[in-house]
Amino acid sequence: MASADSETRPGAREPLQQEPIPQAVKIIVAGGFGAGKTTMVGSVSEIAPLSTEELMTEASYGVDDTGGVEDKTTTTVALDFGRITINEDIVLYLFGTPGQDRFWFMWDELSEGALGAVVLADTRRLDTCFHAVDFFERRGVPFVVAVNRFDGADDYRVEEVREALDVTEGVPILLADARVRESCKEVLVELVTHVLRVRSPALSG
Repeated sequence: MASADSETRPGAREPLQQEPIPQAVKIIVAGGFGAGKTTMVGSVSEIAPLSTEELMTEASYGVDDTGGVEDKTTTTVALDFGRITINEDIVLYLFGTPGQDRFWFMWDELSEGALGAVVLADTRRLDTCFHAVDFFERRGVPFVVAVNRFDGADDYRVEEVREALDVTEGVPILLADARVRESCKEVLVELVTHVLRVRSPALSG
């Protein structure tokens, strides 16, 4: 019969140390055409982001609303994809939606299984994010609103944006810069915190 300490004799196998398995979390980045979704995913992703931006052609003019973003020459035709590690337990996978009306049919599939969403608001064309707000409210997907600060755009207070979008006090609204990684990361951390607060009310008490 094997002795009690046979497991620790020279040559015996050491017990395998289990590494924490990161929890993969799907996050949607939505908003109107030209709101900065591709820029945000690219700024914050720790891997080379997958982007399906294409040059706008003459066929898109008169179809896509470019009012206020006349200098934009590319458009997302499928999705943007990136990844960021929040901590050793949580890895966020970011899916940026196309912003044009003609691609809204893709949103249902992209948002399936999503833990939460970021709605990027462009104060030059605030009405272009109404669809995103309505979409996530109807489906009960927790979201935060990130007001992307564009150079030369009017500054609005958070309260003014909340009133314009008609969202409740429970929805966080942040000022952000989609070009700056730390700013984007703060938005994502706030979203995760908001989701935990919404889904585990007892924890916030």
